[in-house]
Amino acid sequence: MFETMTETQDAKTEGRPAAIADRASAPTAHGEVLRSEAGGSREAADYDLVRRAIERISLDYREQPSLAELARRLEVDEEGLVTLFRRWCGLTPKSFLQAVTLDHARRLLSDGLPLLDAAFEVGLSGPSRLHDLFVKHEALSPGAYKAKGEGLSLVYGFHETPFGLAIVTASERGLAGIGFAEDGEEGRAAALADMRRRWPRAAFREDQSLTAPYRKRVFEPGAWRAETPLRVVLIGTDFEVRVWEALSEIPFGTATTYSAIAARIGAPKAARAVGAAVGRNPISFVVPCHRVVGRTGALTGYHWGLTRKRAMLGWESGVLARE
Repeated sequence: MFETMTETQDAKTEGRPAAIADRASAPTAHGEVLRSEAGGSREAADYDLVRRAIERISLDYREQPSLAELARRLEVDEEGLVTLFRRWCGLTPKSFLQAVTLDHARRLLSDGLPLLDAAFEVGLSGPSRLHDLFVKHEALSPGAYKAKGEGLSLVYGFHETPFGLAIVTASERGLAGIGFAEDGEEGRAAALADMRRRWPRAAFREDQSLTAPYRKRVFEPGAWRAETPLRVVLIGTDFEVRVWEALSEIPFGTATTYSAIAARIGAPKAARAVGAAVGRNPISFVVPCHRVVGRTGALTGYHWGLTRKRAMLGWESGVLARE
């Protein structure tokens, strides 16, 4: 039986208060309140313009267009563009665009790799661990995965997020999946089908009221609470779960490579298999496969699109800049 993420449930299961569901007005890192569902149309409009800006800059990356030129190409005024980016991620358009370039990805890689071993072993205490410390993982048994979800009850709901419309899936044990959907009914149907393919024998039921608290905990920095870690259920093979757990140890604001992940899990020659497991990650953003890049710093494939991957890296840079 599902319950919302309430103080009663957390006191029963974790021995600590949660009070998650009643934090609907928690401020974001930008000093504003994200109107989770009622304000979804604004979030959708914001991300649509951010997406267009990323796609535009990807085409013109050698030119590094000025603010005026970018605003002209997006058919918006400069002041409105600055306001949008400050609201969405806390950065100016120039700072954001610098955060989604190849050079920035290379810097993340070169800065991050020497730190990875230490981060993997003891973690970091600064804001780069801001998000990661607040997640508690639980893996289902290999037998449960082999049963392809048989006997598993999952609820799902669609919610607006800083990165577009998302499908959020949960079991009674915790968050089980986050994916992204294109606009329209066909996009929603495709996102749900993607989740169903992962666990074809599971029972899916739509209930947005049960998934809304998870959406809030994941995408609103003001709701990140160390004392009430987000419960995440990893449903995959033993190898996939090991990869996903290693992904979760990549510090916020850094990046790593497939080969580094392979070495971390004790399979240094399995970089290709690691890449496949990364691609099958069902919990976008929370299990941060967007922080994995190619050896050169190139932003390699992402199940939900490279534009969204760039957006996530830029948004994280904004969160860190506000700390």
